[in-house]
Amino acid sequence: MKKAMLTLVFGSAIFLAACGGGDKTATNNNEGATAPDGEAIAMKSCISCHGGELQGQGNTPALNDVGSRLSEEEILDIINNGKNGMPPGVVKGEDAEAVAKWLASQK
Repeated sequence: MKKAMLTLVFGSAIFLAACGGGDKTATNNNEGATAPDGEAIAMKSCISCHGGELQGQGNTPALNDVGSRLSEEEILDIINNGKNGMPPGVVKGEDAEAVAKWLASQK
């Protein structure tokens, strides 16, 4: 009985030691984190309404040349607040900023 109990305690200790702790050298400061990819986010989030090439479809405007009509700030405002049929907040935060920057470069 003592051997079984000792084996159980030892086995549990080894199991818990292997599972716990984590990486003591890990940091929380996002070094090496990359900026969001505005193009990839736009292609994922906008194509359902604006078309596969962002050419516009139906009553949605083309985005493939939106940078020639609107500034980055105006585009970000529309992303955040919506306009006409576009709902607000389709993309948020840093992703919205990255999309606005990329779309502003589309001329």
